[in-house]
Amino acid sequence: MNMAKLGEFAQEYETPTATKNIADLKEVSTDVELKDDTFEFTDKVSGEIKKVTQKVINLNGENYRVPISVVQQLKVLLEDNPALKTFKVKKSGSTKDDTRYQVIPLN
Repeated sequence: MNMAKLGEFAQEYETPTATKNIADLKEVSTDVELKDDTFEFTDKVSGEIKKVTQKVINLNGENYRVPISVVQQLKVLLEDNPALKTFKVKKSGSTKDDTRYQVIPLN
């Protein structure tokens, strides 16, 4: 049995990292690599294990989720401005149903 004092354990404890959101970034390059990321979770209602696949970018060892609505908006911006190199994302709302993203081109 591995034993430690609660205070020592608490000081050394690091919260498990969850995927952050692209809206958490000040700016994003259009050249950053987009990857598929998969994770499993237990549905609180049904108790079933569900698998989620999402698009992420990795910056400085941290994953940032890229919602498909952001990809769709970026596509429209790039159609009119193929030279666009950086953008930022504004997020509004706080739940799965009311969250909206706005992609803003930067110079």
